[in-house]
Amino acid sequence: MAPRPSIVGPFPPGSDHEGYDRLRRRVLWRLTNGLYLLGARAGARRTLMTCSLVSQLATSPKLVGVALESGSESLALVRVAGAFALTLVQRSDAAVVRTFAKPAVEDPVAGTLSGRAYRDAAVSGSPVLVGAAAFLDCSVERIVDLGSHVLCVGEVVDAGFGEAGEDVEVLRSEDTRMSYGG
Repeated sequence: MAPRPSIVGPFPPGSDHEGYDRLRRRVLWRLTNGLYLLGARAGARRTLMTCSLVSQLATSPKLVGVALESGSESLALVRVAGAFALTLVQRSDAAVVRTFAKPAVEDPVAGTLSGRAYRDAAVSGSPVLVGAAAFLDCSVERIVDLGSHVLCVGEVVDAGFGEAGEDVEVLRSEDTRMSYGG
């Protein structure tokens, strides 16, 4: 079992730090988030990973922010490639996010990552899951260190819907038992 991360403040005056930390995490779990797959490629190495800390940051230019763990393999590939792609997952395909909660295993002969077919995004070459509800292909504009995570800000350079079109429901964190609450 992994050690529990240390409790991080600030804390309200006179609070029980451990009790307040549990309360704060329960409230943070209620922030609405989607669950996405972030694809990154540097040279011949590709990966897909589950992420939930994703948001549109600006409309002109179209910027998307994705927070990745500081030491993650995906972040290393994004830094090298200067690009990433987001796969928006169909609600009916909720189990796929568990597949990519651990590092992806690539089979280049079969064209799969962890047993799931992918295609390379046209602009960045980052992997996008076949059967996606939609995708965003992004060129990194800046990277901001936030401590435990790094914010990757990407400009959307290509986007599209999957074969099912626009009317497919997209997966949300509340559709699974997965949550991120810091």
